[in-house]
Amino acid sequence: MPRALVIRTAGTNCDAEMCRGFALAGAEPQLVHLDRLIARPVLLDDADLVGFPGGFSYGDDIASGRIFAMKVRERLWPALHAAVQRGAPMIGACNGFQVMVQVGLLPGPVAGESWSAGGPPPQTIGLTDNRGGRFVDRWVGVRPEADSVCVWTRGLDRPVDENSPAPTAEVMMLPVAHGEGRLVAPGDLLRSLAAGGQIVLRYTDNYNGSAGSVAGVCDTSGRIFGLMPHPERYLDWNRHPFFTRLPAETRRGDTPGLRIFRNAVEAAVGATA
Repeated sequence: MPRALVIRTAGTNCDAEMCRGFALAGAEPQLVHLDRLIARPVLLDDADLVGFPGGFSYGDDIASGRIFAMKVRERLWPALHAAVQRGAPMIGACNGFQVMVQVGLLPGPVAGESWSAGGPPPQTIGLTDNRGGRFVDRWVGVRPEADSVCVWTRGLDRPVDENSPAPTAEVMMLPVAHGEGRLVAPGDLLRSLAAGGQIVLRYTDNYNGSAGSVAGVCDTSGRIFGLMPHPERYLDWNRHPFFTRLPAETRRGDTPGLRIFRNAVEAAVGATA
């Protein structure tokens, strides 16, 4: 059974949900405090998957995810780099996504370049205040990009099996809860990411004003994935805001949230087989 390391710290509040997502998908989750991991980076050596959960790490003082990210950059990069090099799938949701872009894990090195053991890549994209300047807490529509290389979202726009209908717009929703979720990036970088299949999800209504309506991105390998919505809050059909109105055949199999975790666990199993 693959091991999933979920990193928590003061202020994270979605770590239990992320652990449950990995467990339901067939992995063995291990919840570890960031300070313990910094004291024992060797704990990352046994991780087949890595998760950065959502919440408000360190109260989001200075900026969302900033303290968490800087501690990771300064103290954990060699161990994290080793996990990247062996192909461990990684995910960051909401605050976790904010952390990953500041660490340099996302979008990672450009095509043709490699990860450096000497230090993380520079930050190239950002997540800043929502367009409306307010905290947004609701369910939003997302659209998977068909040409994405992301292993986490493979088949997300297709039926679970031949007896299931293709996911509808009502099914392809995810909950969000953030005040700083608007993705900003230079236009040429966004075009490069799109050309390389690194744009993973787009919002259907772009409520927060993200550049290109981008809701999630991955690295060039497709194994490192970050998004502002919370897939770990959509592991059961009865979490959907109007699940009782969804046809019974639609609710067959995994929710989109659980499918995201299952895809990654299957990729991790395949890598170690």
